[in-house]
Amino acid sequence: MRETILRFEASVDEAIVGQEAVVRQVLIALLADGHVLLESLPGLAKTRTVKAIATRLAATMSRIQFTPDLLPSDITGAETLLQSGTERTLTFQPGPIFGNLILADEINRAPAKVQSALLEAMEERQISVAGKKHKMPDLFLVMATQNPIEQEGTYPLPEAQMDRFLFKVLITYPSPESEREMLRLLRRESNDAPQVTDALSQDVIFAVRQAVRQIVVAPAIDEYIVSLVNATRHGGELDADLGKWIEIGASPRGAIGLDRASRVQAWLQDRSFVTPDDVRAVIHPVLRHRLILSYDANADNISADQVIDRLIEKVAVPA
Repeated sequence: MRETILRFEASVDEAIVGQEAVVRQVLIALLADGHVLLESLPGLAKTRTVKAIATRLAATMSRIQFTPDLLPSDITGAETLLQSGTERTLTFQPGPIFGNLILADEINRAPAKVQSALLEAMEERQISVAGKKHKMPDLFLVMATQNPIEQEGTYPLPEAQMDRFLFKVLITYPSPESEREMLRLLRRESNDAPQVTDALSQDVIFAVRQAVRQIVVAPAIDEYIVSLVNATRHGGELDADLGKWIEIGASPRGAIGLDRASRVQAWLQDRSFVTPDDVRAVIHPVLRHRLILSYDANADNISADQVIDRLIEKVAVPA
């Protein structure tokens, strides 16, 4: 299964030139059954990344373009009155949320009611319409995108919803070499559209998730994970700067996310146990959106990633 997953990853890498780290993080989230928030400036392949994964996976993809006038029923679906002869019945018509991979494009442009409806689907894997509950598919992953600029007319995601994302993935500019390769790739695609003939089965994803559950996590690793997350809440006890930079630390979901993601990282490295390096490999996307930085940190242009770097430096690895 590992070779199959790595071939899948390599195929996605071919479509997203120069963003191997991003593809790996999204893959880890997929295998860990966690939602992803992708953030970057415009034009850095957020949407292309999601589409590249969807086209290589035997799954249905739904794209929802979030706008300020969107209604909850536009994404969840609604009860519709159908008439057959003299009989009238209310039938539920599923919305675009009932897919396997959900591309929530520019999620921060949706009003609070829409974000609340999406929150229920993400957390409970179901939605409620007219007092009835409707379950999501077994493979259900929300890949949301947002733009860090052009904040006029947007609705910042509440912390409760941010906490539901396993990863927040930052996409940066590609290197000049990767950008040249991207131009060549797009020219080839315009002349000969790529054909994906061997899509990855959902059964493989489910089998990998079962295998990941068997990865051993030693008590010392549990202690390391909890120490890292606890340090976000009491950073001043370790370092004066941490106490000054962090306003509110990560919730217990941060520890749960570190555990799930580090086990997938260990599995991808062909190990049956988690090491501290596995935890450090996934800590940035797991925690960066769970920290609320103080005024002092923002005034000094201290980013969440810099705070996490200091956490890694100050929290000792248990023996």
